[in-house]
Amino acid sequence: MSDLTDLTVAGIRDGFRAGDFSARDVAEAFIANVEKARGLNAFVVETPDHALAAADAADAARASGELKPLSGVPLGIKDLFATRGCQTTAGSRMLGGFEPVYESTVSGNLFAAGAGMLGKLNMDEFAMGSSNETSAWGNVISPWRRSDGGNAALTPGGSSGGSAAAVAARLAPGVTGTDTGGSIRQPAAFTGITGIKPTYGRCSRYGMVAFASSLDQAGPMARDVKDCAILLEAMAGFDPKDSTSLQLDVPAWERNLSADIRGKRIGIPREYRIEGVPDEIDAAWEQGIAWMRDAGAEIVEVSLPHTRYALPTYYIIAPAEASSNLARYDGVKYGLRQQPDKGGLADMYEATRAAGFGAEVKRRIMIGTYVLSAGFYDAYFNQAQKVRALIARDFERVWESCDVILTPTAPSAAFGLGEKSDDPIAMYLNDVFAVPASLAGLPAISVPAALDRQGLPLGLQFVGRALDEQGVLNAALALEERAGFTHRAEAWW
Repeated sequence: MSDLTDLTVAGIRDGFRAGDFSARDVAEAFIANVEKARGLNAFVVETPDHALAAADAADAARASGELKPLSGVPLGIKDLFATRGCQTTAGSRMLGGFEPVYESTVSGNLFAAGAGMLGKLNMDEFAMGSSNETSAWGNVISPWRRSDGGNAALTPGGSSGGSAAAVAARLAPGVTGTDTGGSIRQPAAFTGITGIKPTYGRCSRYGMVAFASSLDQAGPMARDVKDCAILLEAMAGFDPKDSTSLQLDVPAWERNLSADIRGKRIGIPREYRIEGVPDEIDAAWEQGIAWMRDAGAEIVEVSLPHTRYALPTYYIIAPAEASSNLARYDGVKYGLRQQPDKGGLADMYEATRAAGFGAEVKRRIMIGTYVLSAGFYDAYFNQAQKVRALIARDFERVWESCDVILTPTAPSAAFGLGEKSDDPIAMYLNDVFAVPASLAGLPAISVPAALDRQGLPLGLQFVGRALDEQGVLNAALALEERAGFTHRAEAWW
């Protein structure tokens, strides 16, 4: 691989500014890697022209002294973000061939900051999945392999599986992801990279294909904590086109990064010690606690008593919102249309939705429709909303005794493709550690911490109070420095 593709976002930005290489050199190096790694199926659409045009603009800007924050940096964009004139499908046949005439605010912010786009990244259909096996465009394959000599294809996690695989395989230095119930953090943990979900409302949802509107949040995925801070600064900001956007200035997260967490209180929630979790997960967690203690932090045991209800609560609320959001895909105005030879409008609706949606999306629509129905709304959806409020209240009480919380990111390392696809409950359990922060709308970051016995990455997660991305990033940086995680997937593809 080219040395340029081994650079981080910060390394590319700073090296380009120093004149060590041209932006075109960087773009061409990553474009070549994307072409070599097509077997991973990380990209749905490749956009080398976009990346090269941005690179040429960056080279011209350097000559004139008018550089932007991300000049010279090519990125991958998850296929959930609308990109003007470039196919946006959300991993679904329902939107096959759809080319928006508008730009999502997040991708627009990144392009305005000077970034180029290498392509659109594969994902679980409508972001519904934890393994990137529900995409209409095929499975994404993790660049990692087990060390047992077998050749089993592993999941990169989901729904941002294409995003995670692209960073881990050095196909892009940084990417966008989205997190509804862990879809940035879990794939980051599975592929040995870093990913942050900011406070709900930090990044605009305008132009982001909706799954569950009260949970969906965009965030960056990259090689390290500093890169995530750089990208989040460019992505975030108030957007009047999104009614849930927070009208706040974007903090200088990169400038204020500090691994000095002496005196900070790190909460360890007892409810996250779950029976059946592999010993390696607990060992990585204990090592993380030791690293935080070594950094001068105070370790505090805390309780989040309603954690046990987080997963069932999520799988009531998220499908309910999905069933409402996905009602718009009816074959009338845009997207797929299947018109039977005989039949009326209702038959067209039925045929279009049967052909356009995959099995997992149909399952969640049916669950959501059921819990929102007249006879069950109060028994299920209304009760789930009340439990969600209790989960958020648990976190509010915890902040009285700690500054951030440290937990495992996922209950296992990456598993083989197909190993859990026939068991929806086992698949849903992948989000057990990630869902509570999503329900509470809190910032959370996953950092690679160790390898398991099979040589696969394990991640640890920090959760912070609302709007305290800085505290989360700083704690993550302290752990990152002590973990010294430099492992990478071997280039077998």
